[in-house]
Amino acid sequence: PMKMLLAIDGSDQSYEAVRALKYLARAEELHILHILDVPSPAYPMMVPEVAHELYTTIERTMREDGARLLDRIVSLLPMDCGPVTKHMEIGSPADRIVEYAAQHQIELILVGARGLGPIKERLIGSVSHRVLTFSKGAVLILPNFVKSLKQVLLPLQGSQDAERALVFLRQHPFREAVTITALTVLPQTRPPWPVDAVAEREMEGQALRSAETFINSVAADLKLMGYSTHAKSTLGVPVEAILQEAKAISADLLMMGSRGRHGLSRMVLGSVAHAVLHHAQCPLLVFH
Repeated sequence: PMKMLLAIDGSDQSYEAVRALKYLARAEELHILHILDVPSPAYPMMVPEVAHELYTTIERTMREDGARLLDRIVSLLPMDCGPVTKHMEIGSPADRIVEYAAQHQIELILVGARGLGPIKERLIGSVSHRVLTFSKGAVLILPNFVKSLKQVLLPLQGSQDAERALVFLRQHPFREAVTITALTVLPQTRPPWPVDAVAEREMEGQALRSAETFINSVAADLKLMGYSTHAKSTLGVPVEAILQEAKAISADLLMMGSRGRHGLSRMVLGSVAHAVLHHAQCPLLVFH
């Protein structure tokens, strides 16, 4: 069993995250965390004592609302989701979630995705995006309603990705049996030196054959763990091919590794996982 953290903020997406728990295996510990982002009074001419009193009043009201929200969320938890602890903290939501997860050795964070536009979200980073970028453990982002969890699409970009996916899936994080489609996408790139069409096709064929061998061996490992699996390798643009395959198999969940870029460059540029998050119609589980 895994240590899980459910981050809630009272939005519809928070309630979706609660419902999603019924598709996950029983947690070793389930932490429910609500962060109070208390606004400071924004009047520069205000007497400090008055400003402090106003802040205290706002914080007290938010704490009362937060306590009610935590109780409500606990009352909605599915049966047998593991031992539950409730926590309320003050601070910047994304930073506190990441810090809390690190302190308590959380293996999976569940967070709802609010609908911000891609540009704003990439540059500023919504809570879910910032958690996805800076968390050490796996993150399950829930943009909408989870209707079932039977079909999982697992796009892999190489052996390092595959090893991390296998480590995560070895914990059998899902409550019911799932079918996993392991997918690898080879970007269509021309070699940097001039070659004729025949040689180019030959090189492409060779690359596809090695991709097939790789993805078939991952599927074989998953079968040994007891998963029902399919393997697929294709040529194309990774993000487009992933979204196309997700639609074709009616994926209930996309599972992806985050590539190793950190900090601002990754948030602005966006890895494949970030790009998929913007367009996917289903939840996204990112393992690190």
